[in-house]
Amino acid sequence: MSKDHSMSFETKLLHNNQKYDPETGAVSVPIQHASTFHQKDIDTFGKYDYSRSLNPTREALEEVIAELEEGTRGFAFSSGMAAISTAFLLLSKGDHVVITEDVYGGTFRMVTEVLTRFGIEHTFVDMTNLEEVKAAVRPNTKVFYVETPSNPLLKVTDIRAISSLAKEHGALTFVDNTFLTPALQKPLALGADIVLHSATKFLSGHSDVVAGLAVVKDPGLAGSLAFLQNSFGAVLGVQDAWLVLRGIKTLHVRLEQSVKSAEKIASFLEEHPSIKKVHYPGLEEHPGYELQKKQAKNAGAVLSFELEDEQALRMFVGNVQIPVFAVSLGAVESILSYPAKMSHAAMPAAEREQRGITSSLLRLSVGLENADDIIEDFKTALTAAEQTRQKI
Repeated sequence: MSKDHSMSFETKLLHNNQKYDPETGAVSVPIQHASTFHQKDIDTFGKYDYSRSLNPTREALEEVIAELEEGTRGFAFSSGMAAISTAFLLLSKGDHVVITEDVYGGTFRMVTEVLTRFGIEHTFVDMTNLEEVKAAVRPNTKVFYVETPSNPLLKVTDIRAISSLAKEHGALTFVDNTFLTPALQKPLALGADIVLHSATKFLSGHSDVVAGLAVVKDPGLAGSLAFLQNSFGAVLGVQDAWLVLRGIKTLHVRLEQSVKSAEKIASFLEEHPSIKKVHYPGLEEHPGYELQKKQAKNAGAVLSFELEDEQALRMFVGNVQIPVFAVSLGAVESILSYPAKMSHAAMPAAEREQRGITSSLLRLSVGLENADDIIEDFKTALTAAEQTRQKI
């Protein structure tokens, strides 16, 4: 099927080059398990030779995500961190990275404990403050690394402004788009060079696969990342590639429902007396509210909130019934996480506290349950927590 750029995003999720198999007419992408491929002779090699380098099933996913992110080429990896780590391999000894301060814990660990061993320097900044970002630039700065909204404080960074600044200094802009996906935000269209995903999350959406994706805008840069993907070899398996392809088909309807619920739950939490603060860029009081509306379709389905203290948090978590209390996000079921000991456990306590990732902070990824059920569940848990506190 030829690409029709007049189609809406939700239609493209289903009607793309992988709509059906041209050989059989099958409406599901074939899973090609072969690790190696027969070649006709010593001088004539086919498109596929070894599945680390290229596999038809993985290629189908890579083509789909490239089209959805409006890039030139996509890459599928064995995890989100494999995608991020491989992108960082574009750097060399002596290079410098300017990076969002409340970045995902795995990325923090990669930058602080792995890249430093290879002589790659970094500076953490509040990327919502453009002057602070400018002050962090060095002559050897080669990458600006952005998470927006950030994890877990949902800070909003101006992708266009950072990308423009990066170009002034001959640097690249990487954007982790896991929270919003191309359904809600298109970093490449705003000037970024590489967009990254933990496809484990909203793209696949069912808590049944671990996967990472990257999409590149410039063909030359895409060639460099392709070389690294093949060299590093952390490619996505074909069964997992098929699961992500299946999940992507329902991305629009899943996010549409989850975002509506997230907006409702965030408003409820904002008004509740037991909640100190709600971090959600869909609330007008959020400092990134206007920017979020400008560069994304909406605020997404992830929010975080702070209780009075760790004791209140423990009581609340102990009484909540509906969300699963777990690592990860972006699934059909709502997931309540404790960043201090889950997503950001790799970050030292002092670093977490400095960034506002406190022991009383919870992150909620809103799933497909009825929002009113979650609100009633939270009301009950908050009341129980408060009654227990009064007795102590």
